[in-house]
Amino acid sequence: MKTLLQLFWAFFKIGAFTFGSGYAMIPMIEKEVVDKRKWFEKDEFYDQFALASSAPGPFSLNTAVFVGYRMAGWWGAFFAVLGAVLPSFVIILVIAIYLTEFSDNRYVVAAFKGIRPAVIALIAVPFFNMLKRLPWYFMLLGIAVALVICYLGVSPIWFILGGAIIGVVLSWYEKPNTDEKGGMK
Repeated sequence: MKTLLQLFWAFFKIGAFTFGSGYAMIPMIEKEVVDKRKWFEKDEFYDQFALASSAPGPFSLNTAVFVGYRMAGWWGAFFAVLGAVLPSFVIILVIAIYLTEFSDNRYVVAAFKGIRPAVIALIAVPFFNMLKRLPWYFMLLGIAVALVICYLGVSPIWFILGGAIIGVVLSWYEKPNTDEKGGMK
């Protein structure tokens, strides 16, 4: 039960204090699950980040499901998702009930415009952190893929599927890590 409450509280804090898209949550999720709680190693987190990004659905919920499930099975996934969703649900409900009349208010509009640079920074931080861990040829490949998607309009789905297939094929050629008794490390 303690782990379930920890999962709920961790993702509740993340959901309550993150503005912007699910990608804006990445630095907070990383700090919470890698640095503070030590539920993931950095490399594991980035693998999970790639999986959550390529899976259908909102990134933040995918991440909550993956982290919660790893820590405490289906109940862990449920509590992590509940924690991530509840703050947004309550905030949007309050806004829908009480603040719709202020949507054209110039101060409200200005406040939301002022938040944009912070959201961009929140999205850029994990990108640069992940970039630092990659070999130079992966960086070039990532830039090339981004340019093809942006300027040629190729769907990112093809790159996700292609990358997954290439990763699986290449793993067949890698020698698995085994200990002296032949078991996996």
